[in-house]
Amino acid sequence: MSDLKASVVGAGLAGSEAAWQLAERGVSVSLFEMKPVQYSPAHHSGSFAELVCSNSFRGDRLSNAVGLLKEEMRRLDSLIMRWADQTRVPAGDALAVDREAFSAGITDTLEHHPNIRIFRQEEKTIPEGPVIIATGPLTSESMTETILSLQGLTTLNFYDAAAPIVYRESLDMDKIFRLSRYGRGEDYLNCPMNREEYERFISELISAETAEVHGFEEKKVFEGCMPIESMAKRGRMVPAFGPMKPVGLKDPRTGKEPFAVVQLRQDDYSDTMYNIVGFQTRLKHGEQKRVFGLIPGLENASYARYGMMHRNTFLNSPGFLNERFEMISRPMCYFAGQMTGVEGYVESAASGLYAGRALADQLHGKEPFTLPSFTAIGAMGKYVSTPNSHFQPMNCTFGIIDPLPPGGKRIRDKKERYEAVAARSLEYIGQIR
Repeated sequence: MSDLKASVVGAGLAGSEAAWQLAERGVSVSLFEMKPVQYSPAHHSGSFAELVCSNSFRGDRLSNAVGLLKEEMRRLDSLIMRWADQTRVPAGDALAVDREAFSAGITDTLEHHPNIRIFRQEEKTIPEGPVIIATGPLTSESMTETILSLQGLTTLNFYDAAAPIVYRESLDMDKIFRLSRYGRGEDYLNCPMNREEYERFISELISAETAEVHGFEEKKVFEGCMPIESMAKRGRMVPAFGPMKPVGLKDPRTGKEPFAVVQLRQDDYSDTMYNIVGFQTRLKHGEQKRVFGLIPGLENASYARYGMMHRNTFLNSPGFLNERFEMISRPMCYFAGQMTGVEGYVESAASGLYAGRALADQLHGKEPFTLPSFTAIGAMGKYVSTPNSHFQPMNCTFGIIDPLPPGGKRIRDKKERYEAVAARSLEYIGQIR
């Protein structure tokens, strides 16, 4: 073990990535994870980097900001991306994984790393010395109290939700067709609905009984994980223009697009479980079975996991963290993951990568690793550290990445322009590896 030491609290996506980056750079890491001694309301597995919501890491093209983010991470030797690529399951243009194999691979890698010692216990206070806090938006009460006592910090919250997972063998495949949008393969199962079926489904969805969530407020629901019933209450046709849109999905049996479609995405290697895409919900379990049973093909569906909802807490990071996710008032104390105000699996892991590499450099007596805001990772650091009176969780988008400089060739096509932004970032990343 190295004489250089650091602690990482939390072994989710961000904490696992941070521990890996530190350990790979010769730092002895003490990794603290409270599971299986204690679980949050959303966690069920003792493995690291547990995916509690979807199994999708979203789009994988460079014309997509999160696609650029993933490629930056690959080129910076990301543990999360290494195992995401190794446990990939069919999902069209998206990167989706077998969630159990993904978490198992990361857990095994960290457990056998010579520079990492793992402590399965709840940390109630912030360890002394160099540290990265990655306890997530469902941080334990004791640690939350400790964090709240830090100088210059306030916290905010929003509500997050997960979609149900059903067993493939329980589906009526006579009513379902297999196709990805716009003819890009056949990776999704599609449950088509006519107008009458859709209207009945929406009526039942709106009137269904929901589970209570402590302090729940509709206005604090994160838009990227909007419960399907909340979406329907905004307008009966909202789901049909959202997760249930039929665009690009012609039913091969009729040659026409249905009025609406519910898509299912493979959730495991063995093709036994499917995630209901975009169907985050806080309906009671019995109501999920009843209402979602109105979807053609899901009449007798058996559930591997029902949908759920929980409150997430995040830091009011501007003025508290710098662009490397480091506390301004306490050098070498970093935060990483969703609790910083980044939103999404990949974004969380990327913040852990950034914090881990920056802290490793500091421990080696170097200038800390810093990325410019024309990279996706650097743009996220800038977002969480820039003053903002309406600070809210943010997915990685091209809107937060610096645009191409003026004076060059004007690129009118949006896809081509985004690809040029990505090329500029990856050229820079290639020089600093």
